[in-house]
Amino acid sequence: MSRGHKTINVRVVSLDAELEFAIQPATTGRQLFEQVVKTIGLREIWFFGLQYVDSKGLTTWLEMNKKVTSQDVRKEVPLQFRFRVKFYPEDVGEELIQDITQRLFYLQVKEAILSEECYCPPETSVLLASYAVQAKYGDYNPELHKPGFLQHDRLLPARVLEQHRMTRAQWEERIANWYAEHRGMLREDAMLEYLKIAQDLEMYGVSYFEIKNKKGTDLWLGVDALGLNVYELEDRLSPKIGFPWSEIRNISYNDKKFIIKPIEKKTPDFVFYVTRLRINKRILALCMGNHELYTRRRRPDSIEVQQMKQQARDERAAKHAERAHLTREKQARQAAERKRRELERRLQQYEAEAQAAMAALAKSESQAKELELKVAAAEAQAAERERMRLLAERLKREAESQIEALRLQQNSSEEERVSIMEQSKQAEEKAAALVAEAERKEEEARSLQQALLRAKQQQVADAQALMNATSPQAFNITISEVEDGAEQSVELAATGPYAFDREAMTVKNERIRQQLASLGAELDQALDQSKVTQLDRLHYQNRAEGRDKFKTLRKIRSGNTKQRILEYENM
Repeated sequence: MSRGHKTINVRVVSLDAELEFAIQPATTGRQLFEQVVKTIGLREIWFFGLQYVDSKGLTTWLEMNKKVTSQDVRKEVPLQFRFRVKFYPEDVGEELIQDITQRLFYLQVKEAILSEECYCPPETSVLLASYAVQAKYGDYNPELHKPGFLQHDRLLPARVLEQHRMTRAQWEERIANWYAEHRGMLREDAMLEYLKIAQDLEMYGVSYFEIKNKKGTDLWLGVDALGLNVYELEDRLSPKIGFPWSEIRNISYNDKKFIIKPIEKKTPDFVFYVTRLRINKRILALCMGNHELYTRRRRPDSIEVQQMKQQARDERAAKHAERAHLTREKQARQAAERKRRELERRLQQYEAEAQAAMAALAKSESQAKELELKVAAAEAQAAERERMRLLAERLKREAESQIEALRLQQNSSEEERVSIMEQSKQAEEKAAALVAEAERKEEEARSLQQALLRAKQQQVADAQALMNATSPQAFNITISEVEDGAEQSVELAATGPYAFDREAMTVKNERIRQQLASLGAELDQALDQSKVTQLDRLHYQNRAEGRDKFKTLRKIRSGNTKQRILEYENM
């Protein structure tokens, strides 16, 4: 570097990074901007710009064609700039291509909503918060995301928290309910879904300026991607008159007067007044940029944009395919884990059954041994009974012989005869008793034999149950299912998720509309009316009358341009 040239330190802050550069005194705004976007890796540069605070404390966009040092940047070391979205697309889903672009938009829009620069209804704030949680934490996991896990996250506008008689735990529960429904959504897709919902908010992407008409009425001018809108001073939600870019052929300013010439040459100019010349410069720059993007969208994409879109589609398809692959693997692992736990449960069940069978077998064996001892005793008693039976028969025969001898001895004495008869009777009674006892013992022996037979049969059954309980056949079947299932799930062919996603999105959008209505009614019950703001009242009025952003835009742009300009002048 030659003598006399001194570099100037510059700090550029985006919503997720802080960069520092050393520039030359002759560096232009465009050169600094190109250095920033190159460092970030951003290609969709037409949406962005560099902001600074000027010497009067006003936020201003850095002009590209002028030297940085010749612009009214507040003198600080280093010079301070903010890298921000300057122009908004009409449809984020169609126009934002790169992930980095979507992320920068997401961060800026989220900050605008949380800081209440952009009004967001309470129920929509909860829905947006659920997508912000998905973008930060990924898929909901009840084992990790327990109650209280969002207590340090800034997710809802302070106004929403203050207006409702609800605890942080109650807010977290409602956010988490929607968050759980986003399972399987990529973080990048969650950011894009956030933007798709946010772009329907009335104040999204609108730059407001205080103006006066020829009558001196204080009004707001809103500049956005679709055109110019005029608002009453107390209502920045619902514009009263609108002019699309397609109706404007020329814009200019003269000091504090701003002039817009319609396409229809016989139509009077749209004229308004501001308090400072530099405000008109800002309005002009925003009108030119938005008009350029408006016309560009209606032309075929350039080769560069076509290539960027194709690259982005390929990258997202690869991410979705990878996500689907990881999801299938995770499901396969979860299925294998469930089967493993089921196998362990069944194993424990088999072990319990085996232990019970072994105990039953031991009991059966003990009962069988006890019965065998009883049978042996019964057999000994049977032998004794047989001996007694034979003795009874012998006594009976002897008694009969004595009776017969008594008959033959007619001359015997009466006493002897009586004695012999008594002995004979006793012998018969003893023989009869021995026979009865023998029959009873025989019946007991038969009962013991039957009991022993049943005990041996039960012993055999218990042994078979033990063999069944400890058989490896059942385990082999279960393990085979686990191995086949895991292998098969790994080899499953990938399926394209796009048709399914589109169908699911249609269903989910309908469900979300119903859920928003339900949550809105619930939040209305907890609303502290003393803390309701003017924007809240306007929103509730629009909701009650069925108006939304796009219905309002269609209404205020109906009729011819001349009629609308006359309405504006009469405001």
